[in-house]
Amino acid sequence: MDTDVIVVGAGPTGLMLAAWLAELEIDAVIVDGKHEPTRESRAIGLQARSIEIYDQLGVADVVMQNVREAPAARPGYGRTMFNAVEFGSIGEGQTPYPQLYILEQSRNERILVDAMKVRGRDVEWGTTFVAIEEVDGGVSVRLIDDAGVERAITARYVVAADGASSPVRESQGIAFEGTTNDEIFCVIDAVGIEGLDVDAINIRPSESDMLLTFPMEGEKHARVITLVSDGADDDQDALEAAVRERIGTVFGVTWKSHTWFATYRVHHRVAERFRDGAVFLAGDAGHVHSPVGAQGMNTGLQDAHNLAFAFADVLNNGADDSILDRYETERMPVARHLIETTDRLFSFVTSPDPVARTLRRIGPRLLGPIITRVVPRTWVGNRGFGYLAQLRVRYPFSGSVHDDGSRDDIVGRRLPWTGRNFEALRSLRWQVHEYGTVNPSVVSALERELGCEVHVFAAAPDTPLVAGEFYLVRPDGYVVARAHASEAASTFAAELPNRRTLEG
Repeated sequence: MDTDVIVVGAGPTGLMLAAWLAELEIDAVIVDGKHEPTRESRAIGLQARSIEIYDQLGVADVVMQNVREAPAARPGYGRTMFNAVEFGSIGEGQTPYPQLYILEQSRNERILVDAMKVRGRDVEWGTTFVAIEEVDGGVSVRLIDDAGVERAITARYVVAADGASSPVRESQGIAFEGTTNDEIFCVIDAVGIEGLDVDAINIRPSESDMLLTFPMEGEKHARVITLVSDGADDDQDALEAAVRERIGTVFGVTWKSHTWFATYRVHHRVAERFRDGAVFLAGDAGHVHSPVGAQGMNTGLQDAHNLAFAFADVLNNGADDSILDRYETERMPVARHLIETTDRLFSFVTSPDPVARTLRRIGPRLLGPIITRVVPRTWVGNRGFGYLAQLRVRYPFSGSVHDDGSRDDIVGRRLPWTGRNFEALRSLRWQVHEYGTVNPSVVSALERELGCEVHVFAAAPDTPLVAGEFYLVRPDGYVVARAHASEAASTFAAELPNRRTLEG
């Protein structure tokens, strides 16, 4: 094999995967037909879980220097703005990054390209995927460069991170199942915007229209998302002018110019499988959905994180290739749940149904005062933020469901943050955690028997972590199993990727 992994596509997902493969010292090649990272802003929401992944990679400081916080939401209806719903640090106690953050896709990509370069890797720009052929021990991928020169690279695995129209996915005959909405939307990065709260996320429906805006860097600079009228002009400048006039009339919002304008239809699709032999799908190549909730880019970043550590277990730790099946088992339910959730929210926001229209009109006015006073400190500050920030993603591990059918509150979930424990994840290794006072001899014996580090932290009474219990934690930060001291060695040995039985 020429390399271990070929990554096709250098968007956020492909770049995150390539950066992690470099960090894990896995030989890899990443190619893209473009000549540089994306220039347009494109996706702009960055969730807390994604920043935790950046932190484990060692670049969170750079990310936080570039993000913009979204301090509030400003509901309204038509030309009217209602009271702001202040977010503050609504995720405080759950994550080191407890707010809502804005960081456009283009900046995420450049941060990841720089992270690759620091680790001695770079993207092969101007290189386009042509075809895949199976070979003994892997695949051969044919590529073509801008000069028309073709070449083949052999690898054990290929990852399609090449977007919703993925040529790699299509070459494998993998169906992309789902629907496409009839409505046409547009996205505008507006400069010199007036008529809204430029520091907040504005959510403003009307009788038959909708306006959603996000703050962006720079004075009076905002991302605008709205509908495009039927029969709209194909000329982009004329279309933008028509949208600008309509938004000014309906919502009283105006802007002087724009730095980006694009139209799109909303798709709700998931690939029928995420693994096809040596080929894996990640990011938009595997799932696309409504932009409601700013989940798309973040889900792709987390696909990449999950897959990188699965590759490490096989390529670095000697686990069987079947370990890689866990990627589809774990990430496909996340994609399907996301499709279902965003589809319902999108349908409510755009529905012409009279009941939905009435709720959109009176809901913010009636519920606004309650939301302002209560919700950020309770539901949104806990479960709501956890879902939005993708901290509550659950994987179907063997111990995640009890014999009575109830779900375990920690196995299959991301390790709860206690203030210091995430530092241990920077070792990028399987490890065991305990939260409370434990006999050092028990810790030493467990380390000898399992061959991995055991970390003991102070008790964490405000989390599901129980003093006296041990937790097996994967390098990607997910809790695989829990056990008392007397059972920890045998329980955990059965879960380690390269050990299915205890060694004498």
